[in-house]
Parts: sequence; structure tokens; C-alpha cells
Amino acid sequence: MGDLASSKVPSEDRPAQRSEVPKRAQKPPKADDVISTVTEDSFISFRKKFHFPDDLVMKVPARTDRACFPPPGYVTVYEFSLRAGLRFPPSSELIDILTLCGVCLSQLSYRAMSIVMGLIVLLRDRGVVLSSECLSRMGRLFSDAQGRISFRSNWLDIRTRDPSKGWISNFFYVQNDWGLQEKWGKLKELPVPLHIGAEDLLRILKLPDLDALHYEVRYLSRYVDEEYLFKVGLSTQAGRSHAQMLKKSARVPEVVPQKNHSKRPGSEEELVEAQATIKPQEKAQQVLEAENERLQSVLSEKEAQQLPSAVIEEFKKSYAFKIIIEDHIQEARSHIYDVEVKALEAECAEDGFIRGFMKGVRTVHRKTGVEIEGLTPSQASSDASSDSGGEELESELQRAFALEEDEDDVEIL
Repeated sequence: MGDLASSKVPSEDRPAQRSEVPKRAQKPPKADDVISTVTEDSFISFRKKFHFPDDLVMKVPARTDRACFPPPGYVTVYEFSLRAGLRFPPSSELIDILTLCGVCLSQLSYRAMSIVMGLIVLLRDRGVVLSSECLSRMGRLFSDAQGRISFRSNWLDIRTRDPSKGWISNFFYVQNDWGLQEKWGKLKELPVPLHIGAEDLLRILKLPDLDALHYEVRYLSRYVDEEYLFKVGLSTQAGRSHAQMLKKSARVPEVVPQKNHSKRPGSEEELVEAQATIKPQEKAQQVLEAENERLQSVLSEKEAQQLPSAVIEEFKKSYAFKIIIEDHIQEARSHIYDVEVKALEAECAEDGFIRGFMKGVRTVHRKTGVEIEGLTPSQASSDASSDSGGEELESELQRAFALEEDEDDVEIL
């Protein structure tokens, strides 16, 4: 019995021991282990969406084909590279960078492809060609353990994000007509140029300061939109491409190919034809310049006519105009007080003196009973009339002064 009990213990502990063993993390699938999900129908969508040229040769991978090993004469292309700005034929700048780094087209991740293509479009839009020195000055291309290439910058905040999932199976083959490396290779890092600084980048990109540079590279993903790609000549029109519906201002002027003539280069007939072509253009340019000058003069006259009223209206809204108005109001108040108020005060004082004097005269008249010559009964009464003229007041003052001189002769009863 004891042997049976002891023999059952290990069997009960085995599940617990198995549960303690950590599970191995699933490794992401490698590029050489994934089968492509692209079909012939996908090519119809790609041609319409990404404006493939009509002569582009594409091939659907077989179930035994892998992204790392394309057929001879072909290169592997991921669908996310097209969303990151890759167009055919590839730009010369991209071809040079891939050649210098020793890698193939399919090794670039979405981030690396979108940054490289965004910088190519950004510089082309400013009339400059992206060089490997300029790219390595902005950041560094690096490789992971599987050989996939990404981009890192220590001083520029470049934001990219690929929302797609399952990208690793969306690949196909394109005929290699541009001499690109077909199989995956080991990355050769680009040397960092010491002779190119931040000021040189600002001068190359024609930007005013570092803030403008940081803004441009932070939102670099907008330069891989179809409108910008079409503007700088990276996206071509093929068949029923809806690139024709883009804004006219975004289109790069196309160079009209000259017809091949059997005439000897530099002959007199060619010179005559060239002069005949140039003269109408010069006349049209002169007409446009004259019209432009006329419109400028009309605009200047209108601005000159509107300038005084506009200046006055603007001055009325200013703080200086308010100060001037306040000064004028204060001056008016001072004038009213100095002239009118003081004159009124003097008049009131004079009127009060006369009324007081007449009150004294009436008091003397009541106490003495002496009749004062020239004193009217209304003046002798207690409520004197307010309508007495200036001559009566003057005579009253004269009598008052006369009474003051004869004060000793008046007998009080």
C-alpha cells in the first residue's frame, strides 16, 4: 500500500511542474517563410491606385516563391512601399542610395521608405536633389537581425506610422529595368559628413530657422501624398489614371518633345523658324508687362485715394486721438470756469453788496425817520423791487456816501 501511495505522488505533481515552465514567445515570421497573397486582380488595383506606367512588367509570386529570392531579372516590391511613396520608375535619388548601401528595394521598411521618399519630394519641391550626405546628416539607416532597414535620427523628430497589418505577405515581383540589386544584402552604413551642418541644411532647404526644419520633417509623411509626388514628377499618368484630376497648380510643366527634322543643326532655316517663334512670344510678353504696369498704376491711385480716409479712421481708433479729445474737453472746462463762472461770481458779489447797502439805508430810515432825498417808497419798504435800474443804484450809492459825510448833522429824535 505504501509503495502504491508513494508512486501516485509524482503523477499528481506533474501538471503543476508543467504549468511552471514558461511558454516560448512566438517569433515573427521571416520573409523567406511567407507565401504571397497578391493576385492578378491586385495588379488592376495597383495600376489604378498607384499610377503604374503601361509598360511596367509585373509577376505574381508562386506558392514556392519567397520575398528574399525573386526570379532572375526581377525585384521584390511590397505593397506598403507603394503607400510609402515608391513609384515606377524609381527616382534616381532612391537608386543611388540603395546602390551605396548595398541593399535591395524590399529591405526598406515602411518607415525607411516613407522618410527617404518624403525627403526626396521635399528637396525636389525646393529645386534640390537629395544626396547620400544630406540623408546621413539628418539621420542613420540601420539594419535589424533579419536584414530589414529602418531609419533613426538623434536630433529630428520624424513621425511615421504604417497602420496596415499582414504586410509581410503583400509582395510581388517587378521586372528590374534599372540595375537594382535583386537579392537581400548586408547594409553598408553611409558615412556622416562633417562638412554639412544644420545651417547648411537650412540653406539647402531654403528654410528660415531650425523651427521650420523641425516642422517640415515632423510632418514629412504629407510629402508622399499623390499630389506632391505628381507635382515633382515622380507619379506618371498612365491610361485612365485619376492623377489628371489633381490641381493644375500641382502639375509640373511637361517638356514638349521637338520633332525630328532632317535639317542640318544650326542651319539658317532653323534660325529663321526659331526667330519666328520667339517674336510672337516677346510681343505677348510685352503686352502682358504693359497691362501689368497699367493695373499697378490704377491700384496705386486707388490706394492713394483711400489712404487719407483710412488714416483718419485708423487715427480715430488710436489712443492718441482719445488723449487729444480729453485735452480739448479740459481746455473747454477751464475756459468756462475762468471766463463765465468768475464773471458770474463777480456779478453776484456786486449785487449782494448793493442789496446789503440798501438794507442799511432802509434801517437808518426806519430808526431816524429822516426822509432821504431820492429814496422811493418801494426802496424804503422792506421788499425792494428787483427791477431797479443801474442809474437808481448809482444814485443810491452817491447818497449813501453823502449821508456818511453828514453823519454828524443828523439829529436822532
